[in-house]
Amino acid sequence: MNLKNQRILIIGGTSGFGAEVARQALKKESDIHVIGHSEQRLSEFLDQTNGVMGQAIDARDPQALTAFFETQEPFDHVISTLGGAMGGGFLDSSLALIRKTIEEKFFVNLQLAKIASKHLKRHGSLIFTSGSGGHPSDASGAIVGNQAINTMVAGLAVEMAPDYRVNAVSPTWTPTGLWRSIPATELEKQAATFAKNVPLKRVGTVEEVASAYLYCMENEFMTGQIMRIDGGVDL
Repeated sequence: MNLKNQRILIIGGTSGFGAEVARQALKKESDIHVIGHSEQRLSEFLDQTNGVMGQAIDARDPQALTAFFETQEPFDHVISTLGGAMGGGFLDSSLALIRKTIEEKFFVNLQLAKIASKHLKRHGSLIFTSGSGGHPSDASGAIVGNQAINTMVAGLAVEMAPDYRVNAVSPTWTPTGLWRSIPATELEKQAATFAKNVPLKRVGTVEEVASAYLYCMENEFMTGQIMRIDGGVDL
């Protein structure tokens, strides 16, 4: 599929993977709209990225999300990077934290799917963000959330076929804005430690992960798939 003039919505598109997807898609002359949670980060991103439209809303709020879509023309592709990370196993993490992590990873994206699926152009697609590399013993709620995303993608791909496609990108630990609160020296140490357990012996780049979202949009014979851009971390 040629992405020229395709309307692409990136939810979580002001930093990290989403921002890089926007930049790469702009080079293909796509029509990009981003949703960010932070007014400040959205403003900074729009100032730095010519040709992108954006709006700051809480995409976890179904009323706000529905109101946004109702003001827009249908999109060819909707990309979600919603969801975060957590550390801790099932016994040493609070029930509240595990529930919150699963809620923000899975149920928020399921809610998005229910709303966004009504505002897609025919032959359009939904692309979610899963995750690779963690362990249930030290990332309990996040692992459950990622597995739930993968299951949802498989189900939606069948439910929405043949007119629409649904896929997900599954990166492993990658230095992005998600870790902006960690000092640079500490982040470098984490990257070096993580790389030791990856067959390719390095961490991935934001650009490498972002390219997978473009592939999901461009390949029209791909649905229900989880693209693992993770250096083989689970091998």
